Amino acid sequence: MREAMYYEKSAGGYVNCCLCPHHCRIAPGRVGTCKVRKNIDGKLYSVNYGRVSSWAMDPIEKKPLYHFYPGSMIFSVGSTGCNFRCKFCQNWQIAQLTDIPTLQISPGELIETAKRKEENIGIAYTYNEPTIWYEYILECAKLARYAGLKNVLVTNGFIEKEPLQELLPYIDAMNIDVKAFSEDFYQDLVFGSLLPVKQTVEIAQARCHVEVTMLIIPGMNDRDEEIEELAKWLLSLRKDIPLHITRYFPNFKLDIPPTPVERIKTARDIAMKYLDYVYTGNIADDVGNNTYCPTCKKLIIRRAGYKTHSKVKDNRCPYCKGFVSLIES
Repeated sequence: MREAMYYEKSAGGYVNCCLCPHHCRIAPGRVGTCKVRKNIDGKLYSVNYGRVSSWAMDPIEKKPLYHFYPGSMIFSVGSTGCNFRCKFCQNWQIAQLTDIPTLQISPGELIETAKRKEENIGIAYTYNEPTIWYEYILECAKLARYAGLKNVLVTNGFIEKEPLQELLPYIDAMNIDVKAFSEDFYQDLVFGSLLPVKQTVEIAQARCHVEVTMLIIPGMNDRDEEIEELAKWLLSLRKDIPLHITRYFPNFKLDIPPTPVERIKTARDIAMKYLDYVYTGNIADDVGNNTYCPTCKKLIIRRAGYKTHSKVKDNRCPYCKGFVSLIES
């Protein structure tokens, strides 16, 4: 364990956690919503510090990040716990459960492991919610930066402004999951709030590379108007923020049928009216998985599964020489 950052002591041995917008008031011997920040004798501890539940080498496109070193591989690592309670959680075995087998890995050991991986560009903190692994990730990210490795967060974005700003100088890219563009959805299906997630996107996109993912669930967050509102909001920040629209499948506590493939494609068409880059995730799509020049509309990056073939060089389209928003190796 490690004493947590961002908390305040309170009367009666209680502590107030200030890491995420839940602001849990935690009694002695109890944990917060995330299940991994525990009050022990009036101090808050990160009980998942150094606990690794999963790691693997993944294509960067799997995060998904399509405009950050396309075609590269990244060492991906996760722990346990989450500050959301998504009824449709795709990784509930590690995000919603904490009494599972883990390895105890120090930050230094994690960096050395990542350095030994062939053709690895860095570390992606993913699988469960990384921001509740805050103290460990902050330490690892500093060491990784010193070692020349990239740091990537795959996150729900539900974190307070101050800890986010302390972490961002060491983060190179983020995929932020915007679950819906509705507070009702966040309250009913997620146990969270949209407003802090929007704040995270707004702050992070000015400090590092950001891509956004939205999982489309039939009858829950798939209205044309909601897709349009999300796209317009991203446009108000930057037109070149990539948006990934992905297909829902039954999981955890939600068993409604999967999202029709055509609905995913239609949602992409709506968002493309406002944004330069919109992708259809986790479906076979000869159009929606590829990147097209925002100026001349020609195909410039073709993707087949996680295999990538790019014609872009020095952020320029090979046909019209228009600018392409892309971080290349």
